[in-house]
Amino acid sequence: MNIPYRTQRVLNRVGTVLLVLLLVGIAAWLCWVLWLQRYVVYTDEGASLDFSQSSNDVVGEEAIPPVAEANVSIFYNEGANAIDTTNDLKQLSGYYITSDMVKEDYDNVLLQVERLSSGTPVMIEMKGPFGSFYYNTKLSGATISQSTDIAAYEALVSKMMSKGLYTIAQISSLRDREFGLNNVSSGLFLPSKIGLWADEAGMYWLDPTKSSTTTWISQVVMELKNMGFNEVMLADFCFPNSTAYLFEGDKTEALKSAASTLLSTCGSSDFVLSFGVSDPTFTLPGERCRLYINAATAGNISQVASQVTFEEPEVRLVFLADSGDTRYDEYSVLRSIEIAEEMAARGY
Repeated sequence: MNIPYRTQRVLNRVGTVLLVLLLVGIAAWLCWVLWLQRYVVYTDEGASLDFSQSSNDVVGEEAIPPVAEANVSIFYNEGANAIDTTNDLKQLSGYYITSDMVKEDYDNVLLQVERLSSGTPVMIEMKGPFGSFYYNTKLSGATISQSTDIAAYEALVSKMMSKGLYTIAQISSLRDREFGLNNVSSGLFLPSKIGLWADEAGMYWLDPTKSSTTTWISQVVMELKNMGFNEVMLADFCFPNSTAYLFEGDKTEALKSAASTLLSTCGSSDFVLSFGVSDPTFTLPGERCRLYINAATAGNISQVASQVTFEEPEVRLVFLADSGDTRYDEYSVLRSIEIAEEMAARGY
């Protein structure tokens, strides 16, 4: 079919005009979108247009680069020469301090610490199950407790170290709500796998087989070690006593492997890494480790001690007690700092 020349010219002109109109339309649309951007408002419900605001208005807060802290809290173990940390482990007879004790009666806790002689073992809680730190940690993603007087807490730790006490840092290890919340893949899941399992207190528990879990705990331990602590005790180093979460592996082997990994990462000849558990048959990963038990009464300590699988239980098995019962003295024991004055009156 032959199209007349005149018709071809008309069609060419029409096509050119349509092409020009299309390009102009695209350009106009792009300009319109760019112009509208200044009126877009983002909310929790989505994006919307607000033509009431001026095109020159700055909506929101201008981002300001963070200022590096000039004052960094560093603790020096000035009494290290008075503490034997290089030889074999010695039997402990000292005290423990919880964050609640510090919050409720700081002055009395400080007074009792000041009365202690050099070399006395004292364990203080430095990180709780909520995942909050009781000192100015520099770890990325860590949360510092907002309900704690951090300056006072750090002053107490400094006093412990300047007096040459044998300092032990207690941290909640596998029970960590904050880390579980921000690192879901590291936690123990519900059987339905729709979310993390939480205990009756609302705390998340971490899976010890995850490398992210052992890496996080190692970072905390190393920071405390570098601060000058002679020992770190990993509280809640166990699986929660429940069947409502998902874990298909061997729990005993999982904890044993995680403990070995932590010791190989953090252990040294002048540092002790210990584990707080409820099962006395727990296998310690090395010689410079202790096992802490906080659920044993004075009447059944012999029964608990008979179940341990390591040598020198009188040295490496530590009971946490809130009384001055002398039956604990056959083994290592840390008592509540709240009864330190009573113990001193009895000649301890």
